[in-house]
Amino acid sequence: MASLSELPALRNYSKPFGIRFLEYIKKGKLSYKTHQAIVLIVTFLAYTCYHATRKTTSIVKSALDPQSPDVGLKFPWRMTYLSSPAEKKGFSWVLGDGWAPFNGSDGSALLGELDVAFLSVYALGMYFSGHLGDRMNLRVFLTVGMVGTGLFTSLFGVGYWAKIHSFYYFLIVQMIAGLFQSTGWPSVVAVVGNWFGKKKRGLIMGIWNAHTSVGNIAGSLIASALLSYGWGWSFVVPGLLIAFVGLLVFLFLPVSPESVGADKEEDEVGSPRKIGEGLTEPLLGSDAEIKETAVGFIEAWKIPGVAPFAFCLFFAKLVAYTFLYWLPYYISHTGILIYLFDLQF
Repeated sequence: MASLSELPALRNYSKPFGIRFLEYIKKGKLSYKTHQAIVLIVTFLAYTCYHATRKTTSIVKSALDPQSPDVGLKFPWRMTYLSSPAEKKGFSWVLGDGWAPFNGSDGSALLGELDVAFLSVYALGMYFSGHLGDRMNLRVFLTVGMVGTGLFTSLFGVGYWAKIHSFYYFLIVQMIAGLFQSTGWPSVVAVVGNWFGKKKRGLIMGIWNAHTSVGNIAGSLIASALLSYGWGWSFVVPGLLIAFVGLLVFLFLPVSPESVGADKEEDEVGSPRKIGEGLTEPLLGSDAEIKETAVGFIEAWKIPGVAPFAFCLFFAKLVAYTFLYWLPYYISHTGILIYLFDLQF
């Protein structure tokens, strides 16, 4: 067992390399608030990338299964739409015939099976990811999840250049990608919870949780912009992006104040305090013991507010993922676009 004199050295060794590099440049320890800012920025970017890679499938669906050359969205749509005869004014993707096996009569069903497989594994993986996250270094766990997500998101796109037309290849890749995707939410929430108290947690979470929408927007823009170069790029580029941010997580993310030796009291020296208000060593020790004890599945459901929140989130996610995965595909395969552009022109 390490002696008390060796603890500072061990603590410094456990710091992420990026934090040690910033302290080397600064020639001193980073403040508690600086650590909090790093946590917010890094976790925000991390979960933004999770949603960006998750969004690409909904954009590429209409390229994989355009149904017919008269339905979909052409590139560039303005030139094609305006130059086509009135009776053939429609929209189709660049690929025209789509991508086997999704371009057949059962293409929509196959795409639906991919979504069901992905989300089923994702939901099941959330349970195990929560357990693993409580027992592992969250920085390493999150890094592995992001790099794995990037790898299997990219492998889906590799099917474009490798001329892969096996449904089971895309199914297995999506399932494994869903498993890695499940590492994101439990990890980032746990890290943010370690750094922010109850007083400011509502405000912080309200602002920080915008990563979901930002990720969906960014994923849609990236996938749409790259689609005309080949649908494979719409998967590979977001996959490389999340893997890169995963490396930033490994280099810069401080999991908890204890892991980097950050003391909140050092930033509040000037504030008046009552006698006995400061934290003592036994209290810190007991708190560490509580954090090391993982909560079981049944115990988690017994926590007040968990069950109502779970049911509310279930119905919210039901609507959200319906729009996330199928709205772009639905719009491109109905007469809505034709009707809107007829009104415009």
